[in-house]
Amino acid sequence: MIVAKPKPLSFLAEQLRPYRKIAVVGCETCMAVCLAGGEKETRRLSQALELERRVKGGASLLAIPLTVKRQCEYEYLELLGETLKEVEAAVSLGCGVGVQYLVTAFPELWVIPGLDTLLVGGPTALGVWEEYCRLCGECLLHLTGGVCPLTRCAKGLLNGPCGGASEGRCEVNPEVPCAWLLIYDRLRRFGKEDLLRHIAPPKNWRLAQGRGPRRLVKEEVRE
Repeated sequence: MIVAKPKPLSFLAEQLRPYRKIAVVGCETCMAVCLAGGEKETRRLSQALELERRVKGGASLLAIPLTVKRQCEYEYLELLGETLKEVEAAVSLGCGVGVQYLVTAFPELWVIPGLDTLLVGGPTALGVWEEYCRLCGECLLHLTGGVCPLTRCAKGLLNGPCGGASEGRCEVNPEVPCAWLLIYDRLRRFGKEDLLRHIAPPKNWRLAQGRGPRRLVKEEVRE
């Protein structure tokens, strides 16, 4: 899942200062799970923006809360068409993908991101989400027991530990376990320590960045 955090209310209020009627568009998938942009957060932000305008004075603000199942699919955004025609601007509580889908689906509408998109990961405790994938485009998890060294090792080492761990904790960030210790434990548990002899080549970062937006095409389902 994608994880995000809310932008400050003061930032959004300032961005919305020229407008009197807006929509706040939430997303019921990733953003709902990370408590950043689900239905509850969408309604709460709408009320907060209206209240902030009232307190600060000036023209009143009507903020309409809307939530779609997924902002990253046009078929769900189409359901917002009639309502969004009536507003001057929208705040997206989707991830960076959702914001751009909203912009593409409604090119005449000014869209403001309401969140900062942080990482791809999942919840590890109540109120805690951690990164698990860098979206590098060259997965090595079959060699590392399902533990990603690129993401979970603070140094992103691909060919073994740095040697600086203490009591199983990372020397860069003692709050996290050494990723390579986790990898070793997993491989030993399954009798696959020989996989540690594999030498990973330098990461091909061209698969992940530097060449514009990446694309995946599945010809069998392409229209």
